Amino acid sequence: MFHFVRRRMLSSVLPLVAVLLGVFVLARLTGDPASLYLPESATPAQRAAFTERNGFDDSIWQQIADYFGGVFQLDFGESLRTGESAATMALRAFPATLQLAGATMLIAAAGAVVIGSWAAFRPNSLADRIASFLSMTAASVPDFWFAITGVWIFAVGLGALPTSGVSDGMLSWVLPVATLAIRPLGVLTQVVRGAMVSALSAPYVRLARSKGAGSVRVVSHHALRNAAAPALTVAGDLTVSLVNGAVVVETIFGWPGIGKLMIDSITGRDFAVLQAAVLLTAMTIFVLNIVIDVCYALLDARVRETATV
Repeated sequence: MFHFVRRRMLSSVLPLVAVLLGVFVLARLTGDPASLYLPESATPAQRAAFTERNGFDDSIWQQIADYFGGVFQLDFGESLRTGESAATMALRAFPATLQLAGATMLIAAAGAVVIGSWAAFRPNSLADRIASFLSMTAASVPDFWFAITGVWIFAVGLGALPTSGVSDGMLSWVLPVATLAIRPLGVLTQVVRGAMVSALSAPYVRLARSKGAGSVRVVSHHALRNAAAPALTVAGDLTVSLVNGAVVVETIFGWPGIGKLMIDSITGRDFAVLQAAVLLTAMTIFVLNIVIDVCYALLDARVRETATV
């Protein structure tokens, strides 16, 4: 297992470096920060002083060297907007994104296991067809459309839920979690249903039934355990996409997470905060991918054997 984890870590280093370099280059293509932060009446001397103070007058290679040097020291500089440490701002915003993604995946995974197992227990029945139709519909709904429609109906129309922010306690979680959960719920339901159909027709399940095992025990103790591996892989990929792609939802609902911080940093050309936010997100995805691979290897011995070859 140690060799498996080490190989996965080494194979992820190059993509991580590419992401960091890409963020640096794209951030510099957004324009001159002096034109944004200084008033139009600023003199050329004031613009030059601002550029020199923030290191924007150095050569591109010097800026890259300083950037990677700061990354290794976890020092991204200070925010151009607030003067606060960029790393501190990113670390303060990230738990809100992780909480949102975690709550979403718990709800989506639990719902998918129940609905998918229920549909697979009697394939091609009316219940199976209804579950398949609803899951495919959920997997196809765009996040932004569902979010806007939810705000229009439940917040503006009925007044039952807040439109944005986190000041209303648990009610503030309903629309963001529902918006993020609908697609993972649909995708996972289809995966669980397909894996359970195969598992329930396997010889060991027929043997368990011949020995008098009840339906609940057959599903929970035999079929579901063996159907968990493909579902775990897809759930891990969906969790990574939630962490990486919560930008739209956090922006619409004013959720104080890393996605909203990235958008604010891009519009404000706050390079230091943007780089800190992207690095933190990339590192989290890096760790999540390794955890997913380890869990998959624990479930399937063939993966461990292949990794050690």
